[in-house]
Amino acid sequence: MRRVPLFPGGPEVGQLGLGGLFTSSLAGGVGGTRELLVAAADLGVDLIDTAPAYADSEETLGRALRDVPAEFVVCTKLGGRPQPFDPRDGAALRGSFEESRRLIGRDVSVLYVHEPDRPRQYPWWTSYDPLAGPALDLLNDVKSSGEVRAVGVAGTTVTELGWLCRTGLFDVVLTAFNSNVLFREADRRLIPDAKAAGMGVVVASIFGQGGLGRMRRAEVEEGAVWLSDDRAAQLLALYDLCDDAGLSLPELCVRHSVHTHDGPVLIGPKTVDQLTRSVEWAAAGALPTDVAARLDEVAAMLPRRPYEEPMILPLGQPYFGPGPANVAAATPVGQE
Repeated sequence: MRRVPLFPGGPEVGQLGLGGLFTSSLAGGVGGTRELLVAAADLGVDLIDTAPAYADSEETLGRALRDVPAEFVVCTKLGGRPQPFDPRDGAALRGSFEESRRLIGRDVSVLYVHEPDRPRQYPWWTSYDPLAGPALDLLNDVKSSGEVRAVGVAGTTVTELGWLCRTGLFDVVLTAFNSNVLFREADRRLIPDAKAAGMGVVVASIFGQGGLGRMRRAEVEEGAVWLSDDRAAQLLALYDLCDDAGLSLPELCVRHSVHTHDGPVLIGPKTVDQLTRSVEWAAAGALPTDVAARLDEVAAMLPRRPYEEPMILPLGQPYFGPGPANVAAATPVGQE
């Protein structure tokens, strides 16, 4: 397993890391997580990313770690706990961090603010110029005290998250859903912004949380309410590329990401077999030049997401459209 720095001057970790959503009761629970951790230690996978918002991931992970003596670099987040959640309650944020440490039972290396870029979800900041708020105060406190090694932001936008990176207040950014075989928005703007600020970059959701986990040719050809013609054509071109190259779609995803980025790449395996195959793919080398060039052409077919398309492509799921209009808008209709 290739070793990469988590952030400049930080610990080196195996380039593939474990996303914590499925180190929880959403997958194999404590027993399945323990098996994953034992295999991960053997394979050189030693970075784990979790969060209070990932179901019971912190608790499940902590219980499993008690039986696995190997060293891991564990990262978690602020957000969603306790309920009702008030992102401007400094005492509650401190309590959430302490609860994370208690549940995980290991040192926390990086503490992120979760979804700092979606103020209609979590209004973290009391000021944007300069950036301020109890969350930032807590990050500064836990870093200066040595309770964590680094602090960061973890989100799912590009321009807003990039602006936060350019403040120079954070050490690491975790970007999800915006850097994979099809989606390249973070590659064009966010990641260069973060690197210019001297930050580490962690790439997540390279399988699009399932949408790129396997080919669904019949479903795409049949069409769906949410599926634009351009996205359908792109997905079919991606599937054709996999068939012509003799590669599975997950292998294409892993090999593209680990050889496009020089930092950690998170995967969310549910089983030891999925983890083992991912490590094998990562070790298989860069994609052949002709395959990589053709993949870039497929990605360029649709460089921006179509209007109304969900962030997570709902392939294999019943989905008939977005929620209420204007719910997430920054300015309500009619306001001057």
